Amino acid sequence: MVKVVKFGGSSVANAEQFKKVKSIVSAEKERKYIVTSACGKENKEDYKITDLLYIVHTHLKYKVSVDDIFDMIENKYYGIKNDLGLKLDLKKEFDIIKENMKEEEDVDYLVSRGEYLTALMLAEYLDAEFVDAKDVFKFNFDKTINMEKTNEALQKVINTDRKIVFPGFYGSMSDGKIRVMSRGGSDITGSILANLLNADLYENWTDVSGILVCDPRIVNDPHRIRTITYNELREMSYMGANVLHEDAVFPVVAKKIPINIKNTNNPENPGTMIMYSCEEVDKQTPPYPITGFTGKKGFTVITCIKNHISSEVGFLRKVLSIFEKFNISVESCPTSIDSISIVVENNKVKKVLYEILAELKDDLKCDDVHVYENLALIAVVGRAMANKKGMSGQIFAELGANDINIKTISQGSDEICIVVGVDGSEFEKAIQCIYKKFID
Repeated sequence: MVKVVKFGGSSVANAEQFKKVKSIVSAEKERKYIVTSACGKENKEDYKITDLLYIVHTHLKYKVSVDDIFDMIENKYYGIKNDLGLKLDLKKEFDIIKENMKEEEDVDYLVSRGEYLTALMLAEYLDAEFVDAKDVFKFNFDKTINMEKTNEALQKVINTDRKIVFPGFYGSMSDGKIRVMSRGGSDITGSILANLLNADLYENWTDVSGILVCDPRIVNDPHRIRTITYNELREMSYMGANVLHEDAVFPVVAKKIPINIKNTNNPENPGTMIMYSCEEVDKQTPPYPITGFTGKKGFTVITCIKNHISSEVGFLRKVLSIFEKFNISVESCPTSIDSISIVVENNKVKKVLYEILAELKDDLKCDDVHVYENLALIAVVGRAMANKKGMSGQIFAELGANDINIKTISQGSDEICIVVGVDGSEFEKAIQCIYKKFID
């Protein structure tokens, strides 16, 4: 059995966390391929190393001293090295980084050094091979990973009996220049490795025991989701559930490799298993109709009103083309016989709102255009909802019973996700009453 294991920033935040990682990796010989993020926060007052490196780059750009910030970074790594008794020549590594900082202001190189240094130390501590991500993960010019070239490079470094540690988050272009992924990209690094190694399981270790049914900041101690499909996870991630980078799903889904979200601080907890299909699991333990739900605030609804709008050929296309012109993605567009509502994010439409309204009213001859700027969207997700008659009605009835008015409704034909829009002031209340009714 082959396992790829990825440890997030909280899992390598200090020497004590390094010790937990070693215990986890040593517990199973199958955990041979290890990916690490840069050191994260030890506590709320601490800083993520990657955040500090971005600040360093900004200071360099505007000719501001970076000494204090860089001292914080050095102290973090020297502290871990000394606590663990490592032999890594950190002075040499920091001298190289400082020299490159003088020569160029390459943000990708600079912010990748967090993962690079963390992986160097972790490899020594685990008595494992260190493989630099720039030598394996190859980018195309469109910033996607070239899987063929990456696989060729990977096959050259895995012929060893020792465990291997890879820094996450970055790779290189064809000219050798370092390129980083989007924030949280170490999840993607692990996912790509799992794909190319045909892994049986991709373990993603973080500081929570799996994915929760809903936001613990809104509902106290919500249940853990035991199993979830890739599709359900995508729906929840899009609406704000960010335990795993949403793009990390694609490399593993191609080969139906399951992902196990686990807690470094509580390794005995089974966490959440993300699977291509939960059919066999569901036969043994039937799931709740609702797997989980999430949401976010900050949406605007623009409603166009015009008589017989539904019978006017091409009208929806004309409306959407206006938003496309201003490079604004549309969340949903509920319609009726005489109206079309367009739901967009506040921060994307704010600067061009009046231009859009003018085009809708003047160019498309709408009788009226209404704007509502305080919408929150809640996505209720569940693979079992399709087999539970009346689920939509039950959700709407529960919201109504708690005096919560529904502004918009959207549901796909696969019935895996129901999205309701409510006033932003009622967002938390809506989450709480859905949990109490259907989960608690």
